[in-house]
Amino acid sequence: MSLAPRQQNILDLARERGYVSIDELACAFTVTPQTIRRDINQLAELGLLRRTHGGAASEASSTQNTAYTMRAGLMREEKQRIAEAIASQIPDHASLFISIGTTTEAVARALLNHRGLKIITNNLHVAAQLSDKQDFEVLVAGGTVRSDGGIVGQAAVDFIQQFKVDFALMGISGIDEDGSLLDFDYQEVRVSQAIIDNARQVILAADSSKFGRNAVVRLGSLSLIDRLFTDSAPPAAISQLLHEHKIHLDLV
Repeated sequence: MSLAPRQQNILDLARERGYVSIDELACAFTVTPQTIRRDINQLAELGLLRRTHGGAASEASSTQNTAYTMRAGLMREEKQRIAEAIASQIPDHASLFISIGTTTEAVARALLNHRGLKIITNNLHVAAQLSDKQDFEVLVAGGTVRSDGGIVGQAAVDFIQQFKVDFALMGISGIDEDGSLLDFDYQEVRVSQAIIDNARQVILAADSSKFGRNAVVRLGSLSLIDRLFTDSAPPAAISQLLHEHKIHLDLV
């Protein structure tokens, strides 16, 4: 099968980065967004790309997550906007759970100007970012340490269940159109469920590439969260569920 040169370049970029937006592709190839949408639709029909809201993603496995270094580089500007918006809603002297995820790591960095926070986390990167702040108290869950700095396992679940905090700041790998929150590691999901169960308010940080993304483990439904911070309006089916469950949507 032979692809047009621009379509092959789009496919190569998506495979390299994991996600590409319509606007950046239109700028890179000096064509209209409509032209890029047609290219993406054709590539998706061939099974080479997955359409997402505002862009396209490589047709990745539903059983294995993208490598951490690649995830950290994806949607950087969008994650930063999400992080700053969430940080602006967290008061000084609050107690927080912060879960595994590159977006939650961005939120942790955005919290450095706060005062008197108590943070419980199963993310070593979050702990490292916040531990130098003298007026913060940072507690780290015990358990099995993954290569991406996440801590999982029964010991982490037991540790989390000792607390009841003001806010849970959560990341997620995918949000299905039926409202399922999806991830790749069942052990991570068990810790995330404990975090949600023991927080007074649950805030989900998810960039728009997560809408419609497949992952094999179901954490629960959108109804578990109180607020969703994202960079672009969700697909209609997800928007309807947010409305039905009275979940506050923050677009940044």
